[in-house]
Amino acid sequence: MKLIRAGTRGPEVRDVQQRLLLQGLAIAGGELAGTFGGSTDAAVRAFQQRRSLVADGIVGPDTWGQLVEAGWRLGDRTLYLHIPHFRGDDVRDLQRKLNTLGFDAWREDGIFGAHVDRAIREFQRNVGVESDGIVGPGSVDALARLRPDMAAPGRHDVRETESLREIASLAGAVIAIDPGHGPGDTGAQGPGDLTEEEAAYRIATALHIELERRGARPMLLRSASETPDAKTRAESANSLQAVACISVHLNDGDASASGATCFYFGTERSQSRAGQRLADLIQEELVARGGVMDCRTHPMALTILRETQMPAVMVEPCFITNPREASLLGEDAFITDIARALAIGLERFLGPEAAAAER
Repeated sequence: MKLIRAGTRGPEVRDVQQRLLLQGLAIAGGELAGTFGGSTDAAVRAFQQRRSLVADGIVGPDTWGQLVEAGWRLGDRTLYLHIPHFRGDDVRDLQRKLNTLGFDAWREDGIFGAHVDRAIREFQRNVGVESDGIVGPGSVDALARLRPDMAAPGRHDVRETESLREIASLAGAVIAIDPGHGPGDTGAQGPGDLTEEEAAYRIATALHIELERRGARPMLLRSASETPDAKTRAESANSLQAVACISVHLNDGDASASGATCFYFGTERSQSRAGQRLADLIQEELVARGGVMDCRTHPMALTILRETQMPAVMVEPCFITNPREASLLGEDAFITDIARALAIGLERFLGPEAAAAER
């Protein structure tokens, strides 16, 4: 989609503004004719922060999707298992209610997938209504009558954590590797000619080699000539039935910003506990082996983290806009150290004993 940002004018800006107003965010009257000015920028950033997105003030695919989803309330439409999946705050509310009542509707990501279908059918059986998986007025009323305590934490088990119990080590495990960006979207650029797309692909291929050396079955989610969107990448990882997904990017900022960070799926109400553990372990290894500053791990609701059905992390091992770190990205030894850090983090995550000898 065309990016909507400061300086944009037209009906698309008015659409964004109306959706922001419905979320209780203020926009100056002079901008409401469809001008993306300062108050619209501030409202977009506030919305992005609220929704665990990158707060850059730019309405791209992730932010636009969240603006649309935020407009749905449970009962506005009939929900059921459908391809493509229903997405929205009505689904998120349904998941929250089911989880609070003890029916496992998966992490509260707002996606009506197979987990939600199973949970609503189980709920319907328990309350004595037809177990058809259709969330219409009858099921919504039944949920309302039970009055689940929405302030209480959900008592659901996280299926992604359960599935990992059967995996004893990295050997033989399918690992999805997502080299960020692509030739059609080169991302950030540092002081030299190196782009984020090129650096990410170089790190990803080094990780592929390192994981193969350790007996894993790594799979790249794009080739050097492709630029799939984030949803396609997530669908590819799911179709591979990977046990983990590593998305490689580089951070950017002013020339003084430096360090490594990892992101995992999380919102104010829900997060991937397995994803957080994977991010924490990889972050430890990046700091120890890459010699970079620790910028910690953070929850985010980006598509590659939200729509993957396995623990997923987005890794930013350094800042491409930092002259020193950009220079390191040109060194084979540094790329190898990053790849090794990612692989050992995965190894510790899937089977701590397997990495003990090397550590």
